[in-house]
Amino acid sequence: MEYVPEFITVTGARENNLRDVSVRIPKRQITAFVGVSGSGKSSLVFDTIAAEAQRQLNETFSAFVRGFLPKLGQPDADLIDGLSTAIVVDQKRLGGGARSTLGTVTDINSFLRLLWSRRSTPHVGYAYAFSFNEPQGMCPGCKGIGRKVQLDHGAFFDRDKSLNEGAIRHRDFAVDSWYWHIYAQSGKFDNDKPLRDYTDSEWQLLLWGSDEKVALAGPGRKAVKMDFEGVEAKFNRLYIQADADSGSSERKRETVARFTTSVRCPDCGGTRLNEAARTAAVGGHTLPEVTAMDLHAVHALLPTLSDPEVAALVHEATERVGALIDMGLGYLTLDRETSTLSGGESQRIKMVRHLGSSLVDVMYVFDEPTIGLHPRDVGRMNALLHRLRDKGNTVLVVEHDSDVITAADHVVELGPRAGTEGGRIVYEGDVTGLATSGTLTGEFLHRPISLREEPRTPTGHLRLQDATANNLRGFDVDVPLGVLVALTGVAGSGKSTLVREVLVPQHPGAIVVDQSAVATSIRSTPATWTGVMDPIRKLYAKATGVKPALFSFNSQGACPTCNGLGVVYTDLAFLDGVRSTCTDCHGRRYTEEVLALTVDGKSISDALDMTAAEACEFFTARDIRRRLQAVVDVGLGYLTLGQPLSTLSGGECKRLKLAGRLHEEGNVYVLDEPTTGLHMSDCGHLLGLLDRLVDGGSSVIVVEHNLDVIAHADWVIDLGPDGGDDGGRVVFEGPPRELVRAPGSFTGEHLARHLATAAAR
Repeated sequence: MEYVPEFITVTGARENNLRDVSVRIPKRQITAFVGVSGSGKSSLVFDTIAAEAQRQLNETFSAFVRGFLPKLGQPDADLIDGLSTAIVVDQKRLGGGARSTLGTVTDINSFLRLLWSRRSTPHVGYAYAFSFNEPQGMCPGCKGIGRKVQLDHGAFFDRDKSLNEGAIRHRDFAVDSWYWHIYAQSGKFDNDKPLRDYTDSEWQLLLWGSDEKVALAGPGRKAVKMDFEGVEAKFNRLYIQADADSGSSERKRETVARFTTSVRCPDCGGTRLNEAARTAAVGGHTLPEVTAMDLHAVHALLPTLSDPEVAALVHEATERVGALIDMGLGYLTLDRETSTLSGGESQRIKMVRHLGSSLVDVMYVFDEPTIGLHPRDVGRMNALLHRLRDKGNTVLVVEHDSDVITAADHVVELGPRAGTEGGRIVYEGDVTGLATSGTLTGEFLHRPISLREEPRTPTGHLRLQDATANNLRGFDVDVPLGVLVALTGVAGSGKSTLVREVLVPQHPGAIVVDQSAVATSIRSTPATWTGVMDPIRKLYAKATGVKPALFSFNSQGACPTCNGLGVVYTDLAFLDGVRSTCTDCHGRRYTEEVLALTVDGKSISDALDMTAAEACEFFTARDIRRRLQAVVDVGLGYLTLGQPLSTLSGGECKRLKLAGRLHEEGNVYVLDEPTTGLHMSDCGHLLGLLDRLVDGGSSVIVVEHNLDVIAHADWVIDLGPDGGDDGGRVVFEGPPRELVRAPGSFTGEHLARHLATAAAR
């Protein structure tokens, strides 16, 4: 009988900080990989196991096909055996541009278009006639984008000035420019008259011109006849249309961004479809009306549109919508652009793609799938993981959430700490054994927690008025200052909208650390990101009497062989690329002349090899220490100053971004889910940091699902009660001890359950 391995076996894994790790992972079970951030979880799961599975799959294709596939190097390990085909569901946001929506990326729109092509009144035609990405269905005005880019008159003109005074702000239309002379020599305007005093006909003439020619005479040159093209017409042709073409230059793109604004298409009202497609109805509902509904409403509507002939496609569409709802995404709409989705939302949408698959014995790899999920919805996530396992698949999940860990069949913990103090297996076994293992996860998995009993007294209030963006219901709310405020609610309840669309515009002085990505190039490091590289270079330059540029690995002091990277990348076409340590600088990035210059016996390369905690002790300059202390305070003291950001996990990048803002002057901090990627043992460090900010006179507002953070807050503002159309209201305002008794609050319900569970232990 053919041998079928029951385990994935890894022997001698050495990727990143892994220290000859050997582990056996049971197949067709759920294995949770746990440990502090930076302990080596991602290095083992993604950079070793998943990478080798994908690499070996790619090896089965021809050399021609491999030329089009991502180049995957062989992981540094002695043996990896028993692998299955890997499907990696990571935190990368869904791309696709302006033409990609939730409906298109999940193929739900395909079923709806087919339904409308069969049952619409009036009958329009085939399914592609309802697609905004096809010429037959798209709005001719906006080409299926739903928006039009047009000239921003306020940015482009200074209407208090005349043409002679430079009323047109764009440099191509500046006084004495060729374009300026078209208008100044036309004889149609008083060149000393401010634009605000133009009549309507003069203003329209300036913007759009007329079907005639004007004579332009340069100094000593014969007059030239030119079309009298208006300013806005010319800008549209030269810049906006050029930006829509692939040949647009960077300068033109920057100009378009500066002088234009995006407005809803007046022809289709933002629906993207032409008149026939957007007005045809099934059961009294047009397609744009359905795609603008939240998924709960779509799920209820679809069965009412079914009949025996279209039952199969309605059933499939309903199933897919239901799967999105099961993932806690019922508040989304099918016309939502994928570029506006968070990393957590993107990850859950990717999961839905695999629900209907008939594949078995596949290895599913998940990267913190509970990111952005309210505790109410974590149970749904666990149900999905169990469904995948019960079909005969192997599920590997990197996770910090205690509910996911306790629902796993097998647990592997890496540690004991992070960075050079991690990279080892400290526990393998079931969840029961983890509780008594003595590891950090075992210790904190069942720790007792308590509510803040004596909240700090606010020093004032931040008034947010008329909150009406997206699903917000037009409320006013006072956010206490001088305290720690938790803004809570289920996903889609309006938390991020309240911050992004209300708080920031009304109070632009607030320091916001959101979920936008950190630039993670191989040349970006913690030293460059936090800004300590400049003062360190200046310190070395002053101490050694040379120019600061010599101490930059991106400038004059860089090793010419590796260009300051410390490694050399060799592209072998369709074969795996090779990364090797530079033989000239031996990985130290700099020339020998620069390496010979030292401060207190340490070269600039030695400084970059220091961890943030070590560098905080070594450097005495106040500016350097202040920035590095912020890195230590967010739990990243183990990172070396020269480590490429491309090697950091999502949670590490998020906290590094936070550290990069903590040294700024400012008294209102707004943090969007700062516990993302943070191990439960590090939450205490984060809360200590937030407390120090508040006690130092700052105000801190955190958008959070983490119940420990909510319990620790001085004040809670809970939005809801649910997501989408069922959210957008203030459900509760007050201290956390009152939240646990608040009727109608999912957050209060789960906080009370969390406290009761901890007390029972």
